[in-house]
Formats: sequence, structure tokens, C-alpha cells
Amino acid sequence: MKKWGLILVVFLVALFFCLCTGRYPIHPSHVVGLLLSGLGIETARFTAPREMMMIFWNIRVPRILLSVLIGAGISTAGAVFQALFRNPLAAPDILGVTAGASFGAATAILFLAPLAWVIHTSAFIVGITAVTLAYLLASWSRDHSPSVLVISGIVISAIFQAGLSFIMYIANPYDQLSQIIFWTMGSFNTASWVKVQITLPILVPGILLMILFSWRLNLMTQEEEDVLSMGIPVLRWRIFYVLVSTLMVACSVASVGSVAWIGLIVPHIARYLAGPEHGKLIPVTAVLGGIFLMVMDTFARSVMLSEIPISIVTSIFGAPFLGYLVISTGKERFGNDT
Repeated sequence: MKKWGLILVVFLVALFFCLCTGRYPIHPSHVVGLLLSGLGIETARFTAPREMMMIFWNIRVPRILLSVLIGAGISTAGAVFQALFRNPLAAPDILGVTAGASFGAATAILFLAPLAWVIHTSAFIVGITAVTLAYLLASWSRDHSPSVLVISGIVISAIFQAGLSFIMYIANPYDQLSQIIFWTMGSFNTASWVKVQITLPILVPGILLMILFSWRLNLMTQEEEDVLSMGIPVLRWRIFYVLVSTLMVACSVASVGSVAWIGLIVPHIARYLAGPEHGKLIPVTAVLGGIFLMVMDTFARSVMLSEIPISIVTSIFGAPFLGYLVISTGKERFGNDT
């Protein structure tokens, strides 16, 4: 309970900080007044300028909500994949969903109408298709172990990555190429209430399903023969977890583009705080993922005059942290061995 209290405090502090911070900074007292007015509570001491209200409610709040939702969804998917494949380095894009979604978005930019809803729909459909192809390829093998599915995902991901590279090669360098490159690096600059309404019905139920059935993940981390001996249909449950996680990742990538590292790093932080039991690990992962991506996006939109793509920021902070985890884990094991 103490850890949950600390995590809640960190979330509220980070949320308030992000609401105040940006290229248009808003004083903390004004943020409080805007929030109270949004709840229908008028304060005599504060009257918000029209420009401030528009920026706060139409740009900053939906952007922060979207970053929290997507951070929670991708991080949860990362924790699920690490359990399913019994690999601490497994990431949500391991089955090709990110490469497929990127190819779908690039195809829409190059050949279809360059409208936001067209790009997002194409990215979502092709991302789901990529994972489906990986599963079909794995089903043709006599070996149904997780490693075969991972290899199939690598194959499908390489194919779609090659297709993406070809599209970038033939794209107009003065218009289309810049859109494709910026999209593949991820950005929340097109965040809106519409995107929140689109992603929320997929990400929130997906996270809740993973929490509800998290106890099965504890069994899925064991050897497949041991789980089958308990009478649990491993393949059926593996498809369920992969399907829900893929929907969350595809929805996220289709909304804001590729977001690197968060699905790999955040589950490790959550595991350090909550332990390996997935009933505790999944909720902590979701909350920490929301906090992490919200703060990273605030940094991306505030540190320079022009916005930094989100994957650059998450990579800058995520890669060194993974190195720290590797070094600290190695020291701990070395000390236990001696």
C-alpha cells in the first residue's frame, strides 16, 4: 500500500507539472483555476483568458491524456510479451506490429489521401495484418514453442521494414518523405479529443483484461510442458494475450507513430518495485508507463522551439537506463555468487 501511495503521489505531481509546462507556460494557480472551472466550480479570484483556456482544454489536456493512455498500453503489452516469451528483452513490436503499422502509414501517405484518419486506419489494419502473418507462418511449423513465433515475427518485421525503406526511397523528398520520417519517429503533435475517444475504448479495456487475467501469466512464464500438465490450453491463452496486446500496440502506433523503448524499459522498473507476480506487476507497469511517456512528451514539446519526435526522447533516456539495469543486475548476481 505504501508503494501504491507513493506511485499515486508521483503520478499527481507529474500530471500537475506537465499541465503547467510547455512553450506556453501556465502558472500553477491558473492550472488550478482552469481545472476547477472545468468541474463547474467558478472562482472569483481567477478569470482565464480565452487563449489560455483554448490551449489548456483543446491542446494540452487531450495531449497529456493521450500520452498517459498510450504509455500505459504499450508498457502493459511489453510486460505481457516478456512473460509470454520468457524473455526480459521482449518488446511489444517483437511480432512485427510496429513495422507493419509504419508500412501501412507510409503507404497511405504515398498512395492514398494524406488525411489523418486514412493514415491511422491504414497503419492499424496493416499492423494487425503483420501479426496475423507472423502467426500463420509460425503455425506451419511443427514446433509450436514461443521461440518459433518470435522468429516468425522477426521475418515478417524484416519484410515490412524493407517495404517501408522502399517507400521512403521512392517518396517525394520535399513533401512525402519528411512526413513518413517524422511519423515513424512518433509524435503527439496531432493529439486531440477525437484521438482520445478512439484510443480509450481499446486501450483501457485491454489493460483491464490483462490485469483481470494476470494470474494466468504467472503460469505462462513456466515451461510449456508443465503448464499443459495442469490442463491449461497454452496455445489458446497465448493467442488471447497476443491478440489483446497487439490491438493495444497497433492502436497506439496508428495514433502517434512509433514509440521506442517504453515497452521494454517500464516493465523492468515495475518489476523492481512490485516483484514478478503479474497481479501486482501489470497495474504498476500501466501506471508507470503513463507517467513515463507523459513526462517524456512534455520534455519533447518544451525543450526546443521545434518539437522533438518522441522516439528520440525515449531512446535518449531509455537506452542508458537499460544499460544501468544490466550493470546493476550483473553486480547483484556477482555478489550472490561469491
